[in-house]
Amino acid sequence: MPVYSMTGYAAGQSSGAAAAPSPETKTAGGSWLGLEIRSVNSRFLDLAFRLPEELRPLEPMLRDMLAAQLKRGKVEVRATVESGTTHAVTEPSARLLQRLASMQDNIQAWLPDVQPLRVADVLRLASSEQSGPRDWRAEMTALADKTLRELLQARKREGARLAATLIDKLGEIRNLARQAAPLVPQLVAAQRQRFLDRWNDAMQSTQGAGTPSTTEAAQDRALSEATAFAIRIDVAEEITRLESHLDELERLLNKGGEIGKRLDFLIQELHREANTLGSKSAALELTHISVDMKVLIEQMREQVQNIE
Repeated sequence: MPVYSMTGYAAGQSSGAAAAPSPETKTAGGSWLGLEIRSVNSRFLDLAFRLPEELRPLEPMLRDMLAAQLKRGKVEVRATVESGTTHAVTEPSARLLQRLASMQDNIQAWLPDVQPLRVADVLRLASSEQSGPRDWRAEMTALADKTLRELLQARKREGARLAATLIDKLGEIRNLARQAAPLVPQLVAAQRQRFLDRWNDAMQSTQGAGTPSTTEAAQDRALSEATAFAIRIDVAEEITRLESHLDELERLLNKGGEIGKRLDFLIQELHREANTLGSKSAALELTHISVDMKVLIEQMREQVQNIE
């Protein structure tokens, strides 16, 4: 399955929009739908609709269509009804004019400060009375299905780019882990030798003053301190866990699907291991490796926030 980003945009118009620019179509009084769907990252699926009044009844249908295809993201749906009646004027009937005049007189009797009807208002009311309400369900269903497919394709393309970037970052972290692994035995051996050198110097300065038993006890203590130091700075376990998390991240990216939350959890675990690696660092090289790892992990975190 592909990896989907939560960021995407798609827009479309119903089939009637193809003839919209021509004056002939405008005078014919045609109308069409426009639809935009845009999405950004979010922890959950958050749907917001911007619909004109005549399309409000279609919101539940649109909500069901989106929820069936999208799992996460803040999604904004904006729909418009475009009219081609720019040059067409509907002449109001005498009956309508009488009704409007009577209603205006009644309203102004109660509300004297109300502005009288304008010619544009009368023409708009005449046009709406003549055309009547239109059922947009069939056109909206087809348009929403087409636009939603385009949105999914946009999110898929962006998800592929994010997955490729994350795979590259995983490779860089693996290289850093390989650099860190041989440093610990070298540090342990060097520290053990320093403890023994200090013990030899101490024995030479007190030569003849101590008994064989005290000399042997001092040597044992030096070796015990060296062992304790080795245990304290050993990061083999952290590197093993880090490699395991990297393997799981790579497996999820290759698998695809709804993986954003699992990736986010694994990124937190990677950051924890990198922090422990830095806290156990007994050499400048390990500190640099830990810092470089945390920079890469933070960059990965920003990318993972956009994956569905």
